[in-house]
Amino acid sequence: MTSTWDTERLLALDLAHILHPVTNLHRHAKSGALILTEGRGTRVWDSTGKSYLDGFAGLWNINVGHGRSVLAEAAKKQMNTLAFAPNFFGLATPPSIELAAKLAQIVPGSINHFQFTSGGSESNETAIKIARYFWAIQGQGSKIKIISRQNAYHGIGGLTTTATGVPAYWKDFGPAAPGFLHITSPNLYRSNPNNLSLEAFIAHLETELEQTIAREGADTIAALMGEPTQGAGGVCAAPDGYWAMIRRVCDKHQILLIADEVITGFGRSGKMFAIDTYGFAPDILCVAKGITSGYIPLGAVGVTDAIYHELIKPDRMFMHGFTYSGHPVACAVALENIAILESENLPENARVRGLELLEQMRVVLAHENVGDVRAKGLMMLVEVVQDKQSKAPYPPLSIGGKLQAATRKRGLIVRCGDNGIAIAPPLTISSAEVGEIVQIVKESLDEAFAA
Repeated sequence: MTSTWDTERLLALDLAHILHPVTNLHRHAKSGALILTEGRGTRVWDSTGKSYLDGFAGLWNINVGHGRSVLAEAAKKQMNTLAFAPNFFGLATPPSIELAAKLAQIVPGSINHFQFTSGGSESNETAIKIARYFWAIQGQGSKIKIISRQNAYHGIGGLTTTATGVPAYWKDFGPAAPGFLHITSPNLYRSNPNNLSLEAFIAHLETELEQTIAREGADTIAALMGEPTQGAGGVCAAPDGYWAMIRRVCDKHQILLIADEVITGFGRSGKMFAIDTYGFAPDILCVAKGITSGYIPLGAVGVTDAIYHELIKPDRMFMHGFTYSGHPVACAVALENIAILESENLPENARVRGLELLEQMRVVLAHENVGDVRAKGLMMLVEVVQDKQSKAPYPPLSIGGKLQAATRKRGLIVRCGDNGIAIAPPLTISSAEVGEIVQIVKESLDEAFAA
């Protein structure tokens, strides 16, 4: 596409005025931004006219691909009808009502009531507060602790930062919120140093969870929160039997189970929701990202009928919500987005293309610096190591920048860090584009490590 942008001016303004999130600000001040100006399907273009395959779907979220005019029309129509009204004080709009009803239809199990948010961090903050409130109104106000996992990512709010099990997200940001516990991630590559069998590994994790509950006291624990497939912490797909074990232990000790489907929801796992992929039923479900495919901010938290019936018992205000909870424009876009996911059967395409991507990407396992390739649906990590035998990771600020430069030079946008390359393209990706990603990753690994 022909560029009509003044790139130098935009770069200067960016450096002068934007504080970039989750960015090495020191290095960015020297290198500047990659300025994206247009998107169509699985492709985006920068301000110079260069094309890239969007191998990370924006930020795990452009599930239906770029440039869907029907979503823009849905937003325009709703803005011209009623641009905004809150869900506070018993108010509602047709789009928020219709979206809640649609979610009740497509979410597995008995989750039928939803509170809307503006994104994933807000959804997970809401879930934590609902879990604590649920116990408090039943006279069990001591049940406040939240169990999450090492390498979990649940957001950057006051509570979700502490629930997150990646130290970089909370280091240097002041004291952590009390009442959070982290148990071992179900990562067969990183969390199984004794090479236990699958069954023994899950038994080991169960023992750890039981010991944690016994040490803290079940009467102090409100909920266990987990991503069905961990995303930002290294794309860890839970092994078969893991979630059944977690559900069983939670039931045994009267601990709520919160499923964080902010990344995995709306098709990325190979089914509409990963709780269906893994076959377990949470008490609380958190979604965002793919609910609108990133076209406009929106998230939601769903609760089971059992929780809802407790929430309505007290004759009092439920004092939690956000200004944009149930924003009618966002809900209208979400309804059209879900219609696309269903009519084009994009969860199934994610399953098929994900299997293709995993099979073809195994070629890079021969590289001396690739330790593991793991995936679930269209979520993948090519993990890099200094040494295959010891699995020694690369230190911070060592290889991630080289991987990013090599992939972007070849026209691929993925998330590169010192642990490797994370891949999560739009669910519309074709078989040919899967092959393109694999070839670029292979060439980029060769270049980065040769350097």
